[in-house]
Amino acid sequence: MKALTWHGRHDVRVERVPDPEIVLPRDAILKVTSTAICGSDLHLYDGYIPTLRAGDVLGHEFMGEVVETGTSSTLKKGQRVVVPFTISCGSCFFCSKHQYSACDNSNPAETSDASETLMGHAMGAAFGYAHLTGGYAGGQAEYVRVPFSDVGPIVIPDHLEDDQVLFLSDILPTGWHAAVNADIEPGDTVAVWGCGPVGLFAIQSAFKLGAHRVIAIDHYPSRLKLAKQMGADILDYREVEVLEALKEMTGGIGPDAVIDCVGMESHGIAIDNLADTVKAHLMLGTERPHALRQMIIACRKGGRVSIPGVYGGFADKFPLGQLMEKGLTIKSGQTPVQKYTKDLLKLIEEGELDTTFMISHREPLSDAAELYQKWHDEQDTYTKIVLKPGMDQKPQVDLAAARQVEPAE
Repeated sequence: MKALTWHGRHDVRVERVPDPEIVLPRDAILKVTSTAICGSDLHLYDGYIPTLRAGDVLGHEFMGEVVETGTSSTLKKGQRVVVPFTISCGSCFFCSKHQYSACDNSNPAETSDASETLMGHAMGAAFGYAHLTGGYAGGQAEYVRVPFSDVGPIVIPDHLEDDQVLFLSDILPTGWHAAVNADIEPGDTVAVWGCGPVGLFAIQSAFKLGAHRVIAIDHYPSRLKLAKQMGADILDYREVEVLEALKEMTGGIGPDAVIDCVGMESHGIAIDNLADTVKAHLMLGTERPHALRQMIIACRKGGRVSIPGVYGGFADKFPLGQLMEKGLTIKSGQTPVQKYTKDLLKLIEEGELDTTFMISHREPLSDAAELYQKWHDEQDTYTKIVLKPGMDQKPQVDLAAARQVEPAE
């Protein structure tokens, strides 16, 4: 089959790889119908996430049709499902508390040991993201193996199109989780740093959860335009001094809650960010947390800090004193997607949440390598890219049927 594979910094390729197979009884095989490039995929593209290996299949936002099932899978052939990016067993201590992204059983021992050394505890598993998170092949491919298929995937009704539900795999629940973690109260002012896909969904979710006002901070005109269309006030950090603007907009108090949808690769020409950038290029550090520092300083006393943005290591110049003296509360972590998918699917069906507004490009899987470069370099034009394996000119082979054909002698 064809798949998008990683071979080094800024080197991804669409190439032929072995077809996935059922390995364990709870597995299923999907024929991928839609898959997306995520902003966190750029951390892999830029080489900031360790333990990737040449040939690893990327992609953690995908959905498709079930074509094979293991004996213990609850899925049925022909069903359309969206698959959470988190791989979760459903029965460990953490899954029992609905903390699915912290699953203790999905990351195999041979890969979890390294993550335990780095993070203090073993990380949960995820599709297509590195061997720290299990080394599972991702969904930017024609087919994908789905472990624990009786726990993660959610079956999609036939009347909903892929574009309406694809983002249940990651960015919609992540934006929702970001807003939930902000503990939004009626009348709150919420500031969101970063208006990429997660940021836009966090804005949408914050309003849905009762925020009176949302202030969106970015510098890409197309993203700020989308944020404004959703009802947010906007700040272009290249045109205003963000901390002063937020004070003025909140009567000197500061936002009640702040949400970091930027993560480890902040942009900008602030002195602290320039130093972080130099360290990252010299491999002396992994984080550029300028946006997080700014958020902590901007947030009102007694406010809440939500961090859905991805970080991977240690950060210096962290404003710990400001965090403590102001009495701020921080909530963060990878999204427990399975906790939210049923409720969010219902909101989509009822027309309460829209996801399609974000898609700027629908392209064939065969163009994925070029599109990674476009997504990296032209984010004002490429808001969200959805890859469609079915758009490729050559017809796809039915994997299940192909396996039943005896090889020619």
